[in-house]
Parts: sequence; C-alpha cells; structure tokens
Amino acid sequence: MLCVFGVSKGCLTPKQVPAGGVIPDSAIWIDLYTPAPEEEQTVEEFLKIDIPTREELAEIEASSRLYQEDGATFMTATLIRRGDDGRAESQPVTFILKDRWLVTVRYSEPRAFPFFVRRMQKPGTCPANADGILMGLLEAVVDRAADHLESVGLIIDKTSHEVFHEESKRPRGRDFHELLRRIGEEGDFNSKLRESLVSLGRLGAFLTSVQDSSTGKRAPREVQAHLKTLQRDLSSLTDHSTFVSGKINFLLDAILGMSAIEQNAIIKIFSVVAVIFLPPTLVASIYGMNFRLMPELDWPYGYPLALGIMALSALVPVLYFRRKGWL
Repeated sequence: MLCVFGVSKGCLTPKQVPAGGVIPDSAIWIDLYTPAPEEEQTVEEFLKIDIPTREELAEIEASSRLYQEDGATFMTATLIRRGDDGRAESQPVTFILKDRWLVTVRYSEPRAFPFFVRRMQKPGTCPANADGILMGLLEAVVDRAADHLESVGLIIDKTSHEVFHEESKRPRGRDFHELLRRIGEEGDFNSKLRESLVSLGRLGAFLTSVQDSSTGKRAPREVQAHLKTLQRDLSSLTDHSTFVSGKINFLLDAILGMSAIEQNAIIKIFSVVAVIFLPPTLVASIYGMNFRLMPELDWPYGYPLALGIMALSALVPVLYFRRKGWL
C-alpha cells in the first residue's frame, strides 16, 4: 500500500496518487506499507533511488542498515508491537531521507505510525519538512516503546504479587506452569524491546553524524535538540529495560524455587505416611506368617491386641514428628 502525505497549514494531509502512479510534487512523506512491486517502482523512479527489499531489511550489519546511496540516507531500525495473542512481534522498518522527502518502508503495522498520523492531522502540529516529520515519527516510536516497557513492568508486578502475596484459591495451589509461561513471554518481549531500543540508538547516532558530514555544517538547532532528547530517552529506557530484565530473572528463579519447595513438601508427606505405616505393616507381617506354633493365635484377645499394637506403633511416629515440628 502506497500512502502519500503533504503538509498544509501545519496539518498532515493525505495526498491522492493518480491512476498513472505519479506522486504529487507537494508530497513530503511517502509511506510504503507491504508495497507491491509496481508501488516500489513508482517511488524508485520518482526519487531515483533503490528501495531495499524485505530480505535486505532483515540484515543486522550496520553497513546494511545504515548507509548513504544515490544522495539518500537509508536507516533501518527494528520496531516492536504486541500481537493479537499478546506476544512480541518485531519487524524492521526503513526510513529514507532524500532531499525534501521522507520515505518509510515497512511490512508490519507498529501502532506508533497510525498514532503519529492522527496526532499530526490536528492543525498546527505537523512540521513542514521531512526532517521534522522523521523526528516526530521517531519520538512516537520511542513513546510507544516506553508504553510497552511500562506494560511489561505492570505484568511483572502483578505476577510478583501473585507469587509472594496472594494465597491461591485453587485446591491444588498456585499454577506455576501458567506463571512460568507468563514470565517467559514477558521476558521474550522485554529482550526484543531492548533490541529495538538498541537499533533506534544506532539510528540516532548515525543520523547525527550524517547530518554533520553530508552538509558540511551542523544540523538545525531544532533537529539537534530532538536528537539529543531522543538519545537521552533511549538511554533511560535501555537502563529501565535492564532493570526489568533483572526483575524477570529474579522472579523466574523465585517461581522455580517455590515450585521445588512445593514438590519437596509433597514428597515429605509421602515419606511421613510411609514411616507411619511401616511399624503397623511390620506387626501385620509378623502375625501373617503361617507358623503353627504361634501362642498369640490361640489367645482370646490376640486379634484386638494385634490391632492395638498396630495403632500404637502408628501413633508414636506421628507424635514424635509433631514434637520435632516436621508436621
């Protein structure tokens, strides 16, 4: 899908692309979302650049993600979103600056993009140049990453409360399998979010250096201020992601430890029951032997006496365990 936007009276305005595929001169931002081959060709002919393929977007080398070619600056970052099933989905997104145009190439729908479009469609909110729109997009992406990190933190706090403070109402106790699954999903989400933050940090650093070297002078103060703020926010979010990662590891160890304690308690019960029934079993085994000369077999009270000995031999270990605090 090919979406073209211009700026009119400080408002981001969608532009119609004619049937012939000619991009209007008033366009500033060209958004390629899962583009068809003919849409890619239209943009390439209009800007005289080579749009990277989906396979090229997935490259992890800095030379493949951050480079200049044909007078354009290509920058690829990994953006993350929470899928419909709640799991992390990360896809690369490329930002291309060429003269007065900004081109974005993406094969996913990070929610920062529609949020940015809605916000910039209010009068007097949208910058009038490609650099300003790029800064606004990056700020929206960072804001969305902060929301994701806050969401992970809330889920971790809720899980921690369930593990350490809530008494489970289930007859079988806490569902450690469900807790481990939840912690694993949030740990995976946090690791992918950290990867996204690192890629955005590399993009910001590259963008700063490119602006200094390509024009031979420093970038406008407004752009420099945006980049510095962006770098500070990314550094802060990366540190917080590290903190959340440590909390996830601690909670994971705690859940595994509590699961082991619960299993040990179950084994302890089986061991105690086995010890309790061991003496009565010994008594029953003795009087179950088929010897003819056993005086107790002829006693009138032999059977009640055997039952009493069995009961007493079972009661003594119970009292002893309770005195030791093992029960």
